[in-house]
Amino acid sequence: MIKKRIIESVSKKSKRFSPSKIFRENAHIKSFEEYLKLYQESIENPDLFWAKQAEELDWFKKWDKVSSWKKTKLECKWFEGGKINISYNCLDRHLDSRGNKTALIWEPEVGKAKKYTYKELHKVVCRFSNVLKKYGVKKGDRVCFYMPMIPELTIGMLACVRLGAIHSVVFGGFSIESLKDRIIDSKAKILITSNASLRKGKSIPMKNNVDAILGDCKSLKKVVVVKRADDIDTFMKKGRDVWWHKEVDSNNIDDFCKAKEIDSEHPAFILYTSGTTGKPKGVVHSTAGYLMYTYLTFKYVFDYKEEDIFWCTADIGWITGHSYIVYGPLANGATTIMFEGVPTYPNPDRYWEIVDKYKVSVFYTAPTVVRALERFGKKWVEKHDLSSLRLLGSVGEPINPDAWMWYHQVIGKGKCPIVDTWWQTETGGILITPLPGAVDLKPGSACFPFFGVKASVLTEEGQKAKKGEGGYLVIEKPWPSMLRTVYKNPKRFKDTYFNKFPGMYFTNDGVKCDEDGYFWIMGRMDDVVNVSGHRLSTAEVEGALVSHGSVTEAAVVPMPHKIKGSALYAFVTLKKGLSGGIDLISELRNHVGFEIGPIAKPDRIQFTNELPKTRSGKIMRRILKAIAAGKEDVGNTMTLANPEVVKKLKKERLPL
Repeated sequence: MIKKRIIESVSKKSKRFSPSKIFRENAHIKSFEEYLKLYQESIENPDLFWAKQAEELDWFKKWDKVSSWKKTKLECKWFEGGKINISYNCLDRHLDSRGNKTALIWEPEVGKAKKYTYKELHKVVCRFSNVLKKYGVKKGDRVCFYMPMIPELTIGMLACVRLGAIHSVVFGGFSIESLKDRIIDSKAKILITSNASLRKGKSIPMKNNVDAILGDCKSLKKVVVVKRADDIDTFMKKGRDVWWHKEVDSNNIDDFCKAKEIDSEHPAFILYTSGTTGKPKGVVHSTAGYLMYTYLTFKYVFDYKEEDIFWCTADIGWITGHSYIVYGPLANGATTIMFEGVPTYPNPDRYWEIVDKYKVSVFYTAPTVVRALERFGKKWVEKHDLSSLRLLGSVGEPINPDAWMWYHQVIGKGKCPIVDTWWQTETGGILITPLPGAVDLKPGSACFPFFGVKASVLTEEGQKAKKGEGGYLVIEKPWPSMLRTVYKNPKRFKDTYFNKFPGMYFTNDGVKCDEDGYFWIMGRMDDVVNVSGHRLSTAEVEGALVSHGSVTEAAVVPMPHKIKGSALYAFVTLKKGLSGGIDLISELRNHVGFEIGPIAKPDRIQFTNELPKTRSGKIMRRILKAIAAGKEDVGNTMTLANPEVVKKLKKERLPL
């Protein structure tokens, strides 16, 4: 009966875009009925469902128990007792059938592209695994990466999981202070970095900058440096620093390294993500559950076919790059593209040039990119043949309907379904998404939960929200790639994700379900702002501002931005006797860039002698958000100790 009601509901009104008959007939999941049947099985009998899916992976030893969930201990386990290896599943098992197939295409910002077949990638991963072993890396050791988008990053990650070492990739755009915090927290044994990164044709020193913090990182034993640019004079400390190419190409390094048999629940990696306390959280992902889920989501969400050329434009420093540049595609035996650069350099057709060059069939990018490229108009798109595209994807934030339509009509020529995906660093893989052959699309909606994901919309009181009513998005049951803990901080794990609605994963995102059951993501409901698809903690940015000698207090809130979706607006109170100006604004922005990274620089800084506060001294960020957004109505100000400041802040508000 439930199934019948949902099917009838989905066939009702509202502007929708259906997959073509040919696409639907060739899709893995061909109808909404088929999706719903599998979905119900995954919710009602998850162990049976996931056991079937897990048979598609290669195991050294099968599991004893598919799943367990101890609510009181917040202990989630999948495929317990099993032995598996992520690197083996991404490489070794493809050698006989796909050994000569291209596994990885690296498209650099400048210079010659590079391709690796599965055999070639397997060989270099084995060689670097042996380098890591040479320097004492063993199962459970942490290895930190701070690199641009170059093949050695993918190779290094696969080498780590081959040995059972736990990798921690730090986005190359973060500051060295952010890197230091992550190395110290994870107690990393090895740092792998590059002598330079390229940005719009310029070489930016990386290793020389990193040297400034290495003295504080007592756990580090070795620094491995990739030579990305010849025009950078790189300092190498004897006994600590070694060149990647010299190590990997050494005659003493073997071409083969046996993949370790890894326990299913052994941590595969730590990925730090912004938190509302200002201190980044070390999200820990498991081995088998993470691999299983990224494998399956890649296969079904992107409707993967053997001949596909897949391109996810994300940076591997973020979870999207982990799951859908590296592990998901390679576990499926796909050809995946890794891109170094920006979409507008040297021209605004850079992405379309690459799609044309490699005949990309599945393209996965962020709404920020779509909006940015839309500004340049159709002429840059029309210079290239995009007929190879059959499926488009969106990730990082909700995509607004106007951008969705441009993406669909101009890039997809009206024939490519768009999978608008919702997920988080903590979820490991895509949780809410259309399956492109099964679901009629509504621009701006993430549509329906993926298999095994029991998503609900709850009110503040924990009641089920009505259709069309906004509320909190929660996931009622664990799924295989759910984070297992916050590294070295189980209390923070509990407080962040399971305190508000005990026993259920709290996403901290707002959502509503329409009358057809489609999910519409409304964005963050805490102090984490999504800027161009990157999650930034306002508390962390506030801390960076206050650490400047001129600042006594700061409040940072999101403001709407046509390209980024959201940008940062900072209200700053200076020390007595100081006055703000253009020079200080520039200095503060650069200071934040140094402390956190360029992506965290506030777009607007408004100086103010005081901030709106309650009588207990709490800053009313709700009011500041409204002011930053240019709203006349800022809501109730009766609880403020200084309501008169609101009028002044509104009057002096900087233009968006």
